[in-house]
Amino acid sequence: MVQGKWFAPGEDLSAAVLPVRTAVFGRGADDLDALSWNALVYQDGVPAASGRIWWEDGAYRLGDIGVLESYRSQRLGDLVLRLLLFKAQSHAAKEVRLQSPRDVAGFFARLGLKEESVDDTGLVEMMISGEDIDLDTCRHCPKASCPNRK
Repeated sequence: MVQGKWFAPGEDLSAAVLPVRTAVFGRGADDLDALSWNALVYQDGVPAASGRIWWEDGAYRLGDIGVLESYRSQRLGDLVLRLLLFKAQSHAAKEVRLQSPRDVAGFFARLGLKEESVDDTGLVEMMISGEDIDLDTCRHCPKASCPNRK
């Protein structure tokens, strides 16, 4: 069973979020933890994927969206991204930004984030306006015979 959980800014992340972040990105807690909402996805009771969102310089920022290697290809990263975009949308975000390595930018583009620039290290700055956030999975689904279609 897949479950999601939110951790409010300043909550203890050591038991669940930080082990995922450390395994995926090689780093643990930092100063942004006091400012960020963290989304954690469990697969069969095991912390498997996480990401965070915070307010900075007039926009919501997404970061540290990652899935443990043994849980990849199960759409858990997609779920984390959708949870974070929902959080931004529910707070009337005017825009949402993130920096992504070039090789995973396509993952974020599937939900509408657009490339704005690339820095000297190869990180892609991506953005989506709040009004363009569309979390309706069925609307863009190519399966014409899906029973969820209206």
